Amino acid sequence: MGRGPSIEGRKNAEDAKRAKVFTKLIREITVATRAGVPDPSSNPRLRAAVDKALSANMTKDTIERAIKRGSGADGGAAMEELRYEGYGPGGIALIIDCFTDNQTRTVADVRAVLNKNGGNLGTTNSVAFQFTRCGELVFATGGDEAKEEKVLEAALDAGADDVINENGESTVICAPENFESVQHALIEAGLHAEHAGVTMRPNNRVAVTPENVEALQTLIDKLDALDDVSEVSHNAALPAGVDA
Repeated sequence: MGRGPSIEGRKNAEDAKRAKVFTKLIREITVATRAGVPDPSSNPRLRAAVDKALSANMTKDTIERAIKRGSGADGGAAMEELRYEGYGPGGIALIIDCFTDNQTRTVADVRAVLNKNGGNLGTTNSVAFQFTRCGELVFATGGDEAKEEKVLEAALDAGADDVINENGESTVICAPENFESVQHALIEAGLHAEHAGVTMRPNNRVAVTPENVEALQTLIDKLDALDDVSEVSHNAALPAGVDA
């Protein structure tokens, strides 16, 4: 009977995954600082990035160093924000947001992953028109009508635009400029999101054939694994239980 992964092996894998998450968060904080001011109380985008980092258990010292780097105090290489558009298996539209200090490296890495996994890189605005930038908060309600009603009531009172209940989740949609106030109101109501942020949400979902579901999931996982990639948005309507 074969042995499973050792405790040390599992810990090393978890540490590597955590380090990759931290790398992405640090880049997000750096870019948010550079785009505004190094004070989270006066820079909403930075405040959101810091909140996300704290939720991931990043230390305050690490956050402060990232802010310092973003302000140019340490002379580090300038980070920039890039967006690539493309297609996945079955013609699924993809938006790939990145933070990088080397555009040449990033586009080469993104193109290579797409080409090797049934996708291809598109031109600017080739798929962006199929998405809308909005605030999104996802709550695990498990189909419980009482929980769904609580989310709905709190969200609409807070100024959200819509609440969508599907696959055991309640997704709150709001304007990007209202995201912070809606999130705060929901937390005050005792509701804590599984996922929250300002994202590119597809205007319509496209059905994926069974043979393309796994290929699309693999492609998105490989894009997410790139250090420079901060978020991958797509317009696929995936079966319940498939996370991509």
